[in-house]
Amino acid sequence: MSAGELLGIEPLELKFRFELKKQISCSLLLSNKTDDYIAFKVKTTSPKKYCVRPNTGIVLPRQTCDVIVTMQAQREAPPDMQCKDKFLVQSVVASPGATVKDITPEMFSKESGNMVDEVKLRVLYVSPAQPPSPVPEESEEGSSPRPSISDTANMTAREYVFAESREQIEPREKSSEAAPLISRLTEEKNVAIQQNNKLRQELGEACC
Repeated sequence: MSAGELLGIEPLELKFRFELKKQISCSLLLSNKTDDYIAFKVKTTSPKKYCVRPNTGIVLPRQTCDVIVTMQAQREAPPDMQCKDKFLVQSVVASPGATVKDITPEMFSKESGNMVDEVKLRVLYVSPAQPPSPVPEESEEGSSPRPSISDTANMTAREYVFAESREQIEPREKSSEAAPLISRLTEEKNVAIQQNNKLRQELGEACC
């Protein structure tokens, strides 16, 4: 806040978040620290570049007033984001009950013997805030990283190899299971042949 005797001004540096081709605004808070009606006027070194609303006014005793300063859209950024523009806030004691209509240029003229309080304000350009970088989903705790395309291809190949191996193993398992059955059938066949031969012999002996 300024050390002015009539109006407290905050901030003393006008900070504009500079963006090309965009109007940018910031605010001033004027605080009347006296029991008088205080008239104020805002001037700038670049009047075509800025719009001030209100640029003149009356601040009632122990009251405040908001002033909006708007920078017109700029086509080019200044070198190194440096700005030499300045503002000047003039304030003077007005008559009790004064209104905006009662304000005249002569009120802010020191040559007329008026006690004019003046506070200079600097202009600063601030680079626009950078958007936060996206957080990869892989970095979240408790989550496994997603496989890359190459990993996916390798995994698919392993699946195919594994499927082929199963098909090759299954016939072996089936053949191993069929071996006892074949052996048992073979034995039964041999037994049947032996019994058949024995029966033929018995029948032959009976015929004789």
